[in-house]
Amino acid sequence: MQRVLEPELMDDAEQVVAYAEADFEKPHSEFIQRLKAFVNEPGFSGKALDLGCGPGDISRRFARAFPFCKIDAIDGSKPMIDYGVNSIDAELQSRLNFIHGKLPDTELPELRYHIIFSNSLLHHLPDPQVLWQVVKTYSTSGTRIAVMDLIRPDTTEMAKALIETYATKEPEILQRDFYCSLLAAFTVEEINDQMAQAGLPLTVEQISDRHVFISGIAS
Repeated sequence: MQRVLEPELMDDAEQVVAYAEADFEKPHSEFIQRLKAFVNEPGFSGKALDLGCGPGDISRRFARAFPFCKIDAIDGSKPMIDYGVNSIDAELQSRLNFIHGKLPDTELPELRYHIIFSNSLLHHLPDPQVLWQVVKTYSTSGTRIAVMDLIRPDTTEMAKALIETYATKEPEILQRDFYCSLLAAFTVEEINDQMAQAGLPLTVEQISDRHVFISGIAS
């Protein structure tokens, strides 16, 4: 099945609320557990960058998992960023900075970050090298990089089966977006090709029937 692009930004208010209130507990918790194992430093006090942060759930979870770090979280959707800003606990406000801006045009506050992570941004991008070049720009030797995203199924029937398995209790708008995201996602082989093109020494691993985890340390 060929890739079918979906809108790069989620700007519709109903769409934003549906996404922000959806049940992503399992994949988001798993992503944070993988990040904790990857960082392997409970007292981590470096600077983190969340690319395509959406409404900020992953950013907030990361901030709670590492109470000494500071995070810049960027997204191109203003409604998503507004939702994130309005959802920050008082204890996180001094450490979590939400930024509205579209990559790669927005200049970020730091020149380099100790960890760069991203969840479900890659499949939104018409050109995947936008993500990987931003990662290269803001990383340095030793920067930890971790990206989780969807994998494109082989057929539309397989995509519909995933909707039936994981999203039947979600609003219709979220089911539609999930289906479109699956069709817009990349295969493991395509992501490996992206790594080669970008010159990034990252490992690409399929971790479920719908997710891929891309990780490594910048050299």
